[in-house]
Order: sequence, then structure tokens, then C-alpha cells
Amino acid sequence: MNDRQNSTRDYARAAQKAAALVAQMTVEEKASQLLYNAPAIERLGIREYNWWNEASHGLARSGMATVFPHAIALAATFDPDRVQAVADAVSTEARAKYNSSQAKGDYDIYKGLTFWTPNINIFRDPRWGRGQETFGEDPYLTAVLGVRYIQGLQGDGAFLKSAACAKHFAVHSGPEPLRHSFNAEVSAHDLWETYLPAFEYAVKAGVAGVMGAYNRTNGEPCCASKRLMQEILFSQWQFDGYFTSDCGAIKDIFAGHHYTDSLEEACAAALKAGCHLNCGEAYEHLLDAYEHDLITEDDLTEAAVRLYTIRVLLGEFEAERPYADIPFEKIECPEHRALNLSAAQESLVLLKNDGFLPLDPEKPRRLAVIGPNAMSRIVLEGNYNGKSSEYITVSDGLRQVFGAENVRSAIGCDIWRQRKNDCDGFKNMISEAVTYAEHADTVVLCLGLDCTVEGEENGQRNACFDNGDRVSVGLPDAQLALADAVMDACADVVVVLMGGSAIDPGESIRTRAHADPRVVPRRRRRTGRRRADRRAILAERPSARHRLPL
Repeated sequence: MNDRQNSTRDYARAAQKAAALVAQMTVEEKASQLLYNAPAIERLGIREYNWWNEASHGLARSGMATVFPHAIALAATFDPDRVQAVADAVSTEARAKYNSSQAKGDYDIYKGLTFWTPNINIFRDPRWGRGQETFGEDPYLTAVLGVRYIQGLQGDGAFLKSAACAKHFAVHSGPEPLRHSFNAEVSAHDLWETYLPAFEYAVKAGVAGVMGAYNRTNGEPCCASKRLMQEILFSQWQFDGYFTSDCGAIKDIFAGHHYTDSLEEACAAALKAGCHLNCGEAYEHLLDAYEHDLITEDDLTEAAVRLYTIRVLLGEFEAERPYADIPFEKIECPEHRALNLSAAQESLVLLKNDGFLPLDPEKPRRLAVIGPNAMSRIVLEGNYNGKSSEYITVSDGLRQVFGAENVRSAIGCDIWRQRKNDCDGFKNMISEAVTYAEHADTVVLCLGLDCTVEGEENGQRNACFDNGDRVSVGLPDAQLALADAVMDACADVVVVLMGGSAIDPGESIRTRAHADPRVVPRRRRRTGRRRADRRAILAERPSARHRLPL
């Protein structure tokens, strides 16, 4: 039994209403509704619906929204209440945008209320590019924060405020270049102690959806795994929400894993295992599978009812839709901007300070803000992001505090190259940075990574990055060379590391820099209240050697 059965939501009533709707559909109509971009069924008064939406740290890819800190940064706060408050703000903006879009007949992608969020995979290898989307390496912390994010998104009313989806089920932590064909071999001990607890917590908390991973787990493609889906998720945990594939994962069953001999058979294997929704185009072949007796109409019916139960719970078919009074003005409203600022401040971690910080704004000081992230907007956004109405880079912020006349900025190098192209000129970027450092009292050196190189599968391969993953945990050589040159030119250097994963700055920076604040770290050193927050959460971590109690 999960928590939704003890909530104010009448899940059984929603399922009955969904079944009544689906009973009126033809076989062809049922099959069409299992695609993420489900078409309208006008004769039944059903509008088209696009299931694909993202909200890992704010509304993604649908225009303006409050861009909150990434999940890995929220985890660094060790503050479950703040995490839930962020998710609640995100769902408020989601309803505001949904209300506006619906009124204009806009049912396009990223306009719905079903969010494929949160990512509760375990961040075991800091080189994995998608670790920034997770809550880190600890199964218990991930479970606690994942549940609170789900509760914030879904709300506690009779209807879902929005529908969360826990991903990627299961044993999905890279590598990105191999995810479409990789077989994750995991012991029963590691499966139950490391990879499954957060998903079990999510299910028991009433998460609306679960997304299957691209990879195989112990030989079975995750989106067609009878072990993961039938035995654990549906039978053992009694999950009664919907299951969706990752985007293109059903095609991978055939083309990447060679688990079936045809795409039709891949569709049948996924559907019969319990994959109700396809992100991708594979389920366009469901009718072919039906014609060849690989699936039955009952299989289609069961999946469609699961999906429509969620749509009913979102209030889509109510005469007066829930949350319809949330206005568009809630997007980037003052209270959300204030919450965003406080969350960002709490996510910062100071790893080293020999007394040099804080810089006194009343003391006359010439600053040089140097590095590939000194003036970068991209690094502020992360991935799966919306767009902010205002961006304040490190350089911008220091100009506001110390005066524009006292702050000079230079890039110095690209994220992983000394120069971006031949037109930069030999050593031009680094020499400019050194000149600024020579004329500065203090240098703020902004190093690290951004989502152009660290993130989901992106096709970029070079000496430092492999299709979104990192080759090593160290800074790229171009940044190390820049750091050494700048520290030779100026004695007072503060290093700001920005990125989505653990970064080893190297011995030179560790010993020569006065201070080392990190924006999105995974190894945390705390002082004061935040250390107490961390201790309080970790003190509640179960000590059992096997499955975590719920």
C-alpha cells in the first residue's frame, strides 16, 4: 500500500473514470494514447496531450521561469523543507503556464503537467555527466530529498498539482556513451542497498510515474524487465501509477541491446512488462504487434487506463479545473526569486578560507575576475533548464558590490582549450588575463565546467570529455595553465569552482589560493547550522545492512 491510498486523493475513483473513458476507445485509439504526444480524440471530447515535460530545477524548455539551483546543489543544503518549497514553487509556475497555454489552445511539448522529474539515480562516479541532476551518492539522502521534491510537485490536495516521475529505473549512473547498449551487472546486495531504496521511497510516497532506464540491468533491458517491473515495482511495491520509457529506450531494446529480433517484438516486450507510455516513436508499431498477435487489446487497455488515471487526477476532465486560479504572474514572482536566492546561497560550500574572505566592500580594491566561468550565463543555467529574465554572472555581481570601475574581467581560456579558435591568436586569451591579474589587488578565478561539456549524451568527444561524461575528475589542462599564470601574477587569489560534480583543482590551486568556494560540490565541509542540518539528516539514516525500512 502506498501513501496515495491514505491521502485525500480518490485514486480508485480516478481509475474508474479512466476505465470508463478508455472503454469507449477503439483499438487504434487506445494504441495512439500510449505515445508521449497523444493525439486528440474529438468524438470523446479528449484534447491532445503531450506527456513530455521537465522540472528538475524549475520549468524547462518552455520559456521564462525561475531557474532554481540544480538537484546536486539543493542536496548540498541538506534542507528537506527547502527542497520541498522549491518543488512547490516549480509546480505553482507549472500550473500558471499550463493555465495560460490551455486558454490559448497550446498543447505542445513542455506545456503539460506530467514532469519527468526527479532524477534519483545514485551518483557513484563523479565523471558521469548527468550527476548534476541527482541528489548525490548517498541512497538515504537521495531518498529523503527525492520524496520531498515529489511531494512539492504533486501537492496534497484532492487533485495532483502536477505529476512527478522518478527516473531512471534502475541502476543508471552512466556511462553516457554506452547507455543505449550497456549491461549494468549488479549484485543483489548492491541493488537493494544502493540503487533501489530511493525508488521504493518514491513509490511509497505516491509518485505518479516511474521512468525506465536505457541500459540493461543484469541482462534485461530496463524498459522490458520482468524482474524490475513486474516482480519488484508492480507486485512487491504495489505501484499503481504509470511507467514510461526513456526517450528512444524501447527502440534500444531491439537496436541497441539486440534483445528482440524486431522493433515490433521490442514494443510487445515493453508493453507486456508494464511500460505504459513510450517517449519516442517505437509505439507507432503497436498496431503491427497487435495484428501479429504479439499483444492483446487488454494489454492496450490496461496501459491506457493507467495513463488516463493520471490525467483524471490532474483535473483535466473536471468542469472546473483545479488550480485554475493560479495566474501567469506567479512565474518568476518576487517570492520565488527570494526562495531561489536563499537556496543558491545555502548551496554554496566553502572548502578553504585562510581568513581572506569575506572581501570587504568598503575597502578600496581593484578586482580581476578571470576564467571561463567569470562571465558565463550558460554555467548559471545548468541543463534541463528554463530561461531567466535576469542573469547575474560572477563578474556582474562583483561589479554591483565593488563598482564597475574597480572590476575588470577576462576569460583567459575556454572550458577545455586555451583558445576557442584560431582567430583568438596564440596565447592571446591567457596573456590578457595575466595582464589584468598584474594590475589587480585581488583575483577571483572562476574555473570549472558547464553543460556544453558536462551533461547528457551530447556527441562531443575530446581529450577531456566523452559524450557528456568527463575523462578525469581534474580540471582541464588549459584551466590549470591559466590558474598557474594568474597566481604567478597576483598573490591574492580566490578560486570559485562551478560545475555539476566533484572537481579536483590540483595541488597548485589547493596550496596557493587563499580561498576555495564551490558552487555545486559533492564533498561537503560545513560550519554552523548547515553542519547541524547534515548531521540531523544523516543521524536518521537506517543502520540496517539490507533494505532500508519505510
